Amino acid sequence: MIEGLLDFASAFGLSTSAGLNAYIPMLTVALLAKFTRLIELEAPWDALTNWWIIGLLAVLLVIEGFADKIPVVDTVNNVVQTLVRPTAGAILFASTTQASIGMHPVLAFACGVVMSGTVHVVKSGARPIITAVSAGAADPVVSTVEDGVAAVTSLISVLFPYLVILWLVLLGIVIVLWARRRSRRREARRGQSS
Repeated sequence: MIEGLLDFASAFGLSTSAGLNAYIPMLTVALLAKFTRLIELEAPWDALTNWWIIGLLAVLLVIEGFADKIPVVDTVNNVVQTLVRPTAGAILFASTTQASIGMHPVLAFACGVVMSGTVHVVKSGARPIITAVSAGAADPVVSTVEDGVAAVTSLISVLFPYLVILWLVLLGIVIVLWARRRSRRREARRGQSS
């Protein structure tokens, strides 16, 4: 039971980080599955440990690393990544939950798509605003921070999945507090206007 919960948390963290950068968590999973026992991938997901796939992921990571730091090119990159990031999230969620949880692949794909897709939509919506406000000067910094968050989240998701659970609980609390605060503001505005 606990192992399944931890694997679910790990899958959640990996697919969420794929919304920022598809290739960092994919490469993390591929390398950890290839060289350690931290991740055990069953067929067909064990194909991620193939040297050709690892090489391709590394090349794509370098390409996206450059493209995401150049104003305007990053916007085009985000459009292209609209298909890639949710797909990577689906693969990560399915591959890391197949052995332990036995989650149905369609449900695992859906969870991964929702997690990574949500993060991707927020990122894609925020980046043009950041580019416009900073005249493109902030793009390399923001991209580097996003890559760092994706890398740290990927590693934490595999090495310390219980921290992902803690993060989810804290995120839930923040969302509830924010919703209550927003509700109180609306009520206060209604009270003032009547």
